[in-house]
Amino acid sequence: MNFHAHYAGITEPVETCLVGSGSFGRSYLAQSRRTRLVNARIAVDMTAEAAGRAFTAAGFAPTEIALCETAAEARMAWDSGKCVAAASLDIVLGLPFQLLVEATGSPEAATHHSLAAIDAKHHVALVSKEADSVVGPGLARLAREKGVVVTPVDGDQPSLLIALASWAEVLGLEIIAAGKSSEYDFVLDAAAGNVTCNGVTRSLPALREHWLPGSRSIVANAAERARVLGEAFPLRAVPDLCEMTLVANALGFSADTAGFHAPSARIPELADLFAERSEGGLMSGTRRIDVFHHLRLKEEASFAGGVFIVVRCDNAETWEMLAGKGHVVSRSGRTAALYLPRHLLGVEVATSILDAAGLGRSGYGEDYRPRQDLVAVAQRDLPAGTVLKMGGHHHSIDGIGAEVRPAATLADNRPAPFYLVADRPLARAVKAGEAIRLGDVEIAEDSGLLAMRHRQDALFAAV
Repeated sequence: MNFHAHYAGITEPVETCLVGSGSFGRSYLAQSRRTRLVNARIAVDMTAEAAGRAFTAAGFAPTEIALCETAAEARMAWDSGKCVAAASLDIVLGLPFQLLVEATGSPEAATHHSLAAIDAKHHVALVSKEADSVVGPGLARLAREKGVVVTPVDGDQPSLLIALASWAEVLGLEIIAAGKSSEYDFVLDAAAGNVTCNGVTRSLPALREHWLPGSRSIVANAAERARVLGEAFPLRAVPDLCEMTLVANALGFSADTAGFHAPSARIPELADLFAERSEGGLMSGTRRIDVFHHLRLKEEASFAGGVFIVVRCDNAETWEMLAGKGHVVSRSGRTAALYLPRHLLGVEVATSILDAAGLGRSGYGEDYRPRQDLVAVAQRDLPAGTVLKMGGHHHSIDGIGAEVRPAATLADNRPAPFYLVADRPLARAVKAGEAIRLGDVEIAEDSGLLAMRHRQDALFAAV
């Protein structure tokens, strides 16, 4: 695609408001200074000072930043050409921006901010996947009714994978599986027998025996790797499943197994692992979502949390030629892996902003609906009164895992969405292995997230 031609009709910069100045937001602010067609002069965080620090980290001079406590102060700062730093979206909602970048990561806050922006007829770039996994389709539907767009963002894997898979299907390629690599590689020091992941190193010399499958089954060899690695590292991460839930809802894909296969793999093995079982792979059907843990040596390039699809090779001559050019084709020659080894976080957001605010297009596509739910599953016995505290970089909950299951309307006796139960106390005990049902948790009556999920259920029950 010629991006200059694609956006040629956009002659004025899109003005945006960032809510949430974590690492994603700060990288967006910094990159926006280099992007001719996007401006980011409004930032909201827990305090105006925190939002101001994000501008400073992005390279703005202190004299360019105004800490605003009222809407009047924000308007004055805006009119004088300064960056507006505020502690509440309400303070800046009346400013003439076109799109809200919601990057708080808080399910409740993200829902509140998105609804406020939609009601004010601002587009929304929804970075907060936690809220998206619970109510994203509903927000997108409400936005469309208001004449604005809710979109995921390039820089995060769901948007990149939706685009990759859509591109492939336009070409007529049959997709067996679509997915991403987990955030952090498993890096082997072959000489020492050590494996490092996300700054943690463990001695796992047995992994060397399974580094290359040789003539063995690639699936069986991956299972042996999982056995070795599982002794020292977690092999499932809730954010991975969360992101793939969004992809499933956009494309109509489904999980092959609720907890994902999540094999540990080197890049040349992807086309074999994510083939159908009849071809010696893991998948029981087509159009499935999954993830893999990238195994590599220190001197090898990372997959960088990138995205991939595995497609059927329906013309042997074509794919034999492509294999000769270095593309990843399976041993059988009947499946191939196509991939993008990148996700650049806030650096890439501009394309999604321009598509939404400039062209009226959403990265979800035209049929974003609740097809799959990310549900919470107890990993140990949890007594009544346990607070399901969400925290850490991955926004996980101690003692709680996740599964991707077919979506269902809320009911007390049905599994609840993972991020709907986050930060709530258990009203009754839940045993290990059981999904946490809506009736198992205490949710305040004024929860905007709960209200929006009920609203989403009603919106899609009527069609």
